[in-house]
Amino acid sequence: MADRAKDNPDEAADFETAIAECGFGFFNLFILCSAVPCLMAMVFSASALSYVMPSAECDLDLSIVDKGMLHAVTYAGMIISAVPWGFIADTIGRRPVLIAGGWLDGFFVLCASLSQDTAQLMAFKFFDGFIICGPFAVVVSYLAEFHGKKHRPYIMLFVGLCVSIGSMILPLLAYVLLPVHILFKVSSMKFRTWQVFLAVSSVPSLLSGLLHIFLPESPKFLMSQGNYKKALDSFQRIYKMNKRKSRESYPVKRLTDPTPDRSDDLDSTGRPSTLKERFSRAKSKFLEGFKQLKPMFSNPYLAISLQVYCLHFCQIMCVNSVRLWLPQIFATMNAMDSLGANDTSVCSVLDHNANTKSMDEEEKMVECALHHDPDSYLDNITVAGIGLVGFLIIFPFMRFQVVANHILKVFLFICIFLVGSLYFVKTSLGTMIVSAVYLTMMGICATTIIGMSVDNGFAADHDLWKTWICKWQYVAADFYAT
Repeated sequence: MADRAKDNPDEAADFETAIAECGFGFFNLFILCSAVPCLMAMVFSASALSYVMPSAECDLDLSIVDKGMLHAVTYAGMIISAVPWGFIADTIGRRPVLIAGGWLDGFFVLCASLSQDTAQLMAFKFFDGFIICGPFAVVVSYLAEFHGKKHRPYIMLFVGLCVSIGSMILPLLAYVLLPVHILFKVSSMKFRTWQVFLAVSSVPSLLSGLLHIFLPESPKFLMSQGNYKKALDSFQRIYKMNKRKSRESYPVKRLTDPTPDRSDDLDSTGRPSTLKERFSRAKSKFLEGFKQLKPMFSNPYLAISLQVYCLHFCQIMCVNSVRLWLPQIFATMNAMDSLGANDTSVCSVLDHNANTKSMDEEEKMVECALHHDPDSYLDNITVAGIGLVGFLIIFPFMRFQVVANHILKVFLFICIFLVGSLYFVKTSLGTMIVSAVYLTMMGICATTIIGMSVDNGFAADHDLWKTWICKWQYVAADFYAT
């Protein structure tokens, strides 16, 4: 098809032919770099409170229920906003979601860092989850829609690596910042170390919103909307940056897609739109969004979708039952080791955390001081490091069909025994090793399942809605895991 486009420039080209002509170069590297802070922002939003809890519990007098609620409100915001964000991204576009979502999320994370009590922190973390759900799921489809068949399978490898890198940077940041004693006042407001940590965690979101200003709208989205003029302009821009040639030398001159060409209707007509026209366009986009959702509830997609969603929900609920509480567990284990406890198993740690309310003030102050020990974050760094190495080792083997076909079954089967063995482990070292291997395998499974959703959705041409429903299952499982 690509050769025919070169031989006959008047022949209309489909998306795969047009994107293949753009090649792979500087533009692709820039869009991948722009996606890194967005993917890291999701990790920071979901996990930052896990590292804050051991420090903030003393300042805010948090109970075990308060800690669970603080974890849960972030995912509650994601659950509520998941499908609406998907509709917005499929009607207005991917780029506006990435820009506005990044800036808004950064704003709410900064507001969370200014919180003076538990209620304020819960409220702003809810809005943090409500907003970040948009950019995170959009960026996966956005990346896939700028790459051809040759490079698209590696997108999920890139996403998995970025998530692993973000999971590595977060405990490193906690290791550097949280042990430092910071306390200052601005008027009647007090600011402590954990609030500075939260403020720093807003940087990836703000950076993501800034970088995506310099990128075009997804050409696949524009073609699905019938806006072939802007889609061709996006292709020409990619071609110019990758090939270092003029836009006019781009071999594809016309695009084809099942969607009728509506470029003239979508382009500006030279006069302001009336309120009736704007309402009519909004109504049309709303109906189009539901038309895109309809095929998911009919054959042949319904049975496959339900299997994927159920698998993803159960898998994420299992992994986050461990992941979200791991920083608190390690901090408590470190404190118990320092106080000379004989049993530092996970069960003992959970009992200890549940009974903190019964401690007197002096005991609480001693334990709070131990939570600021840098050693309490070393296990988290090790777990994240093992996860990153696991992704680097496993994903090159995903090119082999036998690995791709059986990795989910094998890893999930092994993880049954790994998570069960946490009950019998009695030392912090044993807990760290078992949880690291477990989380690495489950993280690879999660990325594989999302990759299946995006790949199958691309083939069905309803990719973002499929990814969004899968994302809804993802955050719902996180919510139940807390």
